[in-house]
Amino acid sequence: MKKIFLLTTLLITSLSFTTSVLAAKSEVTWTDYESYTDIKGSQSLRGEKFRESVFKALEGHFANLAADLPENETLKIKVTNLDLAGDTRIGGISDIRVITERYPPAINFSYQLLDTKGNSIKSEDVELRNVGYMTGRTLKYRNKIFAYEKEMLDEWFKSTFEDSIAKQ
Repeated sequence: MKKIFLLTTLLITSLSFTTSVLAAKSEVTWTDYESYTDIKGSQSLRGEKFRESVFKALEGHFANLAADLPENETLKIKVTNLDLAGDTRIGGISDIRVITERYPPAINFSYQLLDTKGNSIKSEDVELRNVGYMTGRTLKYRNKIFAYEKEMLDEWFKSTFEDSIAKQ
């Protein structure tokens, strides 16, 4: 009985590792980020540290999205502009980010979906802007950093790669 339990546990564990290896991967390049429309943090997190936290969060999100694509494909993203939801304002003795309908999230990038041999399956220049980001939606990433940007990217990904996701 112990042997069967041990073998079953090993089999389940090995299968869970296999699925993550078989997922597509993503590569994100941030071009000329100093000219982005808005990538300013608050007083508590400014400059390079804020930029790094934005890049890390969005790179991780692109990786999560790419995991839904067929195995061995690569999604290459080249970000050319970013405008985070809200705007940084002086609030007393420190800066704060104010989220209002007036400042919607936006991101411009180009992407390439490559097969195992490096051939382009699909590519496009993309300009996303979610002007209705505060109205009538259930926010999937409630209480998560860069929630509005992630939701916008989810919608783009689902509509762009609907056929590829369905093949999985």
